[in-house]
Amino acid sequence: MFSPSRRSLLVRGSILGLAATTGLAFAAPASTLRIGYQKSSTLITVLKTQGKLEAALAPLGVSVSWSEFASGLPLTEALNAEAVDFSADVADTVPIFAQAAHARFVYVAQEAPSPAAQAIIVKRAGPLRTLADLRDKDIAVTKAAGSHYLLLAALAQANVPADAVRIHYLTPADGRAAFEHGSVDAWVTWDPYVASVDQLADVRILADGKGLASYQRYYLASTRFAEARPDVIDGVYAQLRAAGQWVRNAPKDAARLLAPIWGLDASTIERANARRSYLVREVSAANFGEQQKIADTFFNAHLLPAPVETARADRWDFALKRAVTIGA
Repeated sequence: MFSPSRRSLLVRGSILGLAATTGLAFAAPASTLRIGYQKSSTLITVLKTQGKLEAALAPLGVSVSWSEFASGLPLTEALNAEAVDFSADVADTVPIFAQAAHARFVYVAQEAPSPAAQAIIVKRAGPLRTLADLRDKDIAVTKAAGSHYLLLAALAQANVPADAVRIHYLTPADGRAAFEHGSVDAWVTWDPYVASVDQLADVRILADGKGLASYQRYYLASTRFAEARPDVIDGVYAQLRAAGQWVRNAPKDAARLLAPIWGLDASTIERANARRSYLVREVSAANFGEQQKIADTFFNAHLLPAPVETARADRWDFALKRAVTIGA
């Protein structure tokens, strides 16, 4: 007869041997949350700077690692490759490209619309006075960003075919440089990049998103991570909501906090933040309708390989603690 401890060791050894021979995995719950974010990911930047997310997740035995990305598309590519577990806010356009790539992700949360937080920027003394004037011009925009959809929606409203302009896909930093050097006639971007130039004497806003693109930003998670750690998803969501409320209620304090991180003066940041809703909410079918319009626009512009049915994507159900189909 084996002792209880000896029997326990044999059973454990048999289970591990079975896992090794059959490919079964008995992984411990993830102990690190890998977050990808952008410079425009205000609420995540606030939480990172204040250390509040680490403090909230520590009792769950979870630490946090951070990776900054230049824009949303490479961020969701990292999510698809499982190089990050959670994506801070990306523009409404970005998850559509991830869905087209068959990425396994879940919509965790949504920021309510902020249409004025992206804009088409032109030179004040230049010839561009209406959207129709964009025809046959050179335009800088970040591919798949919310500003990319703003540009396509603006051209459609002005009855200017997308192939009647010359679009240059550039990161925000490169887009600004091209615009300032006169290499492009217009630059389409989002805050805080808009706020970094909109007060300059030689710059004018040709149009923002009002009436064209509502600009809702989304927080995403790897399906694998969300299913493994719904407690972490709950904790992150609660912290994002609290951070959004703090930024809205204490705009000057938030601007001072972000100024050294963003390399902008506090008044510029406060102006940019005033154009963002920072109202974090659960994703629901009722607030998701524009996603299909965006997907159709990109497909018709030959920027997606196939039509995307956005309602077939998954959202996180906080009551059920699992992913559910948005259109179900």
